[in-house]
Amino acid sequence: MERANFGSKLGVILATAGSAVGLGNIWRFPYMTGQNGGAVFIMIYIFCVLVLGIPCMISEFIIGRHGKANTARAFTIMSGGSAWSLIGYMGVLTGFLITGYYAVVSGWCLEYIWASLIGKLQGDPAYISNYFATFSQDPVKPVFWTLLILLATYLIIENGVRDGIEKASKLMMPTLFILLLIIVVASCMLPNADKGIEFLFKPDFSKITSDVFLGALGQSFYSLSIAMGCICTYASYFSKQTNLMGSAVQIGVIDFLVALLAGLVIFPAAFSVGVSPDSGPSLIFITLPNVFQQAFSSVPVIGYAISLLFYTLLSMAALTSLMSLHEVSTAFLQEEMHITRKRAALLVTVSCIVMGAVCSLSLGVGKEMLLFGKTLFDLFDFVTGQLFLPLVGFLTCIFIGWFVPHKVVKDEFTNWGTLRNGTMFHIYLFLVKYVCPICILFIFLHQLDLL
Repeated sequence: MERANFGSKLGVILATAGSAVGLGNIWRFPYMTGQNGGAVFIMIYIFCVLVLGIPCMISEFIIGRHGKANTARAFTIMSGGSAWSLIGYMGVLTGFLITGYYAVVSGWCLEYIWASLIGKLQGDPAYISNYFATFSQDPVKPVFWTLLILLATYLIIENGVRDGIEKASKLMMPTLFILLLIIVVASCMLPNADKGIEFLFKPDFSKITSDVFLGALGQSFYSLSIAMGCICTYASYFSKQTNLMGSAVQIGVIDFLVALLAGLVIFPAAFSVGVSPDSGPSLIFITLPNVFQQAFSSVPVIGYAISLLFYTLLSMAALTSLMSLHEVSTAFLQEEMHITRKRAALLVTVSCIVMGAVCSLSLGVGKEMLLFGKTLFDLFDFVTGQLFLPLVGFLTCIFIGWFVPHKVVKDEFTNWGTLRNGTMFHIYLFLVKYVCPICILFIFLHQLDLL
């Protein structure tokens, strides 16, 4: 049976961009920017995307399209069945584990849509600030929302590449941009919003430190969904005519624009009400509801609408990433166990519901049950984010740069000589052989506080 492909170039770009665009852009990027000096962090981040993110993405594109199979099998095919194939299996495992706890965070977004809809995020600021802690430790509500968003993901994935992933991406990605633009306009019209805009666009070079640089490196790596198996799996659905470098650049631009627009939502509003831009990870779920309420206090209905639109946007971004994470495991089970797509998607969904429920409960009733001094939720985050992702990314660069014959890599990069980008190939190869492995190694050591 012929393997499915994306039906159009637009489908390729929107689906793969949807994989990259997620909570990393709308949640992590703004608070990382706030903690690392604003505009100067953004400038370093753009540089890091060019020298690390795009070359790593192209490497996964090459492996996925060459193998025309799930991530594990694609590595096996390209490595000739050698020990290098283990990288693919590790990528699938990483994607699967991330799906479980990422679904919990995605479920939080749904709760905040509901809370915004019924007016729970209006009123006493202290109540709003405590709302997240109370909700996240509840034994029922977070599990319910985790179940709901995973079922929504299942309904998309079971319909296949063109009728499921591609159709959903073509609907959700433009909607995501429209919602973002509406909220950006509203935020930038607030009093003193210009201070937030200046924070994002006027660099203060005195704030450049090694931590800022390493933080930008890490953000560029995670923001593009590298080393999770997502990019490689989606690339297996690319046609031979897909321009891999062009697609990577376009996806990188879309990914950055979403992150920048998220900053234009948050910082003008935060500066308008005097909230510090370095509020950290709590910015989205704890600080921001109060910001929206205070910023639009003269017209409460606008604050209500903006809050509702923002968390709808956040949920859509989470869902597009969750789709790609789910697809990594679904494609693996379907092809390796020789079962139907529907059954594979169901197995992944049920497994992730169980895993997500356990992770969620570890933040509340199970918070005393620690492994290596961490709750299960935090342990999943640590193992995947700080160990598996850098390791898979590092080994992928070594594999492509030093093991795979350069002719094979060049054929894929240039679409078998039909694209005139030979010079860019040599730049890409230099980056993936030398620069990317060193950058990823620095990220790895920095995260473990060894640097």
